[in-house]
Amino acid sequence: MHHTLTRALAAILAATLLTLVPGCGVLPRGKAVPHGAEGRAIVPGLDPGVRTWGGAATPDFSRLLLASVEREREELARHGFTGTLPRADFLAISGGGADGAFGAGMLCAWTDLGTRPEFKAVTGISTGALTAPFVFAGPEYDGVLRELYTSTRTQDVLVERGLIGGFLSDAMADTAPLWKLLSKHVNAQLMEAIATEHRKGRLLIVGTTNLDARRAVLWNVGEIAASGDPGALDLIRKILIASAAIPAAFPPVLIDVEVDGTRYQEMHVDGGAMTQVFLYPASMRLREQARAEGIVRERRAYIIRNARLDPDWSQVDRRTLSIAGRAISALIATQGLGDLYRLYLDCQRDGVDYNVACIPPDFNVPAREAFDPAYMKALFERGQALVRNGSPWSKFPPGFDAPIDARAADGEARLDLASGRELPL
Repeated sequence: MHHTLTRALAAILAATLLTLVPGCGVLPRGKAVPHGAEGRAIVPGLDPGVRTWGGAATPDFSRLLLASVEREREELARHGFTGTLPRADFLAISGGGADGAFGAGMLCAWTDLGTRPEFKAVTGISTGALTAPFVFAGPEYDGVLRELYTSTRTQDVLVERGLIGGFLSDAMADTAPLWKLLSKHVNAQLMEAIATEHRKGRLLIVGTTNLDARRAVLWNVGEIAASGDPGALDLIRKILIASAAIPAAFPPVLIDVEVDGTRYQEMHVDGGAMTQVFLYPASMRLREQARAEGIVRERRAYIIRNARLDPDWSQVDRRTLSIAGRAISALIATQGLGDLYRLYLDCQRDGVDYNVACIPPDFNVPAREAFDPAYMKALFERGQALVRNGSPWSKFPPGFDAPIDARAADGEARLDLASGRELPL
């Protein structure tokens, strides 16, 4: 990821300088959704509920989530099950580029053990977005995960544009190879498999960043796959590519939308620009809303953070790009840690059993390029070994080894995580 960040930073700095040079052009794109109208933008031909902002679920998005429970009940009834709903297992897969090999290895080994749940919901960001559809479609796609995360080379993902080409374009690299690779595996057959699982009441959610609005967007990919819309497959590919499109390193993805019948274009990039991993919008207050609808069930979350969490030492050259690149990587790492704390608090509030796995600090195989098959294979196997040799999951976010009760240092009050209210001791 270091080389990718350096390329991204170089592009950002160059683009800033080029804006000061007279005559520098801008690549054409459709008109952006006007300020204040972003929330009314819809994808033509699809239910407005197929997407929502990352911070808050719209009524239409919530409606489709609730409908998934009814489909789940119908599926259970067809198999003779009645009464209380079974436990809902959630899987959230983070970004991390080539480090996605860690999560892929874990999931394949989990299948081999015969204990991998049929997840109620699978969410993905960046490389997690590229993993999530195959996990959601079922263990029969584990072979695709193994191939993608042990055999892929940098040349299978991108083509360098060079400094001048990158500066004058929309990114330092062309991702035509990634489009080709994704089109091979994200095909009509996979889309139908996703639609089939969606009809059973399961959810596949992928996150992107709307760069115009500077907001996270969550896409109900299963709903899109099951829509029957002729443009569904193309849109799903765009969403997956956008979720992994590191700004300035990889080109953004333009998605056509409408507001009150007028056509516009949104610019979407890596979901990791806003968050490294997610379960559901925090504003949903899952337990409260579910109980209000008469839905009472046990819930468990599995979070795969495709990254090391320990600080990695490196002597930084006294050069602008080296200093800024190192700082950006530190920001990303810190954001990822913050996401794990945030998800823990959400799970505590909503009564969801929290489980997180991260790349162990003793994994030290060097990567020779952005996507190095030898590095990815070793990391894939390390993920497998963690699952096969015992539970890789921690019940607490990094730095904690006991439940957080948020007791104040002076002993005067504590915070009730379920309600968010400060209570007297």
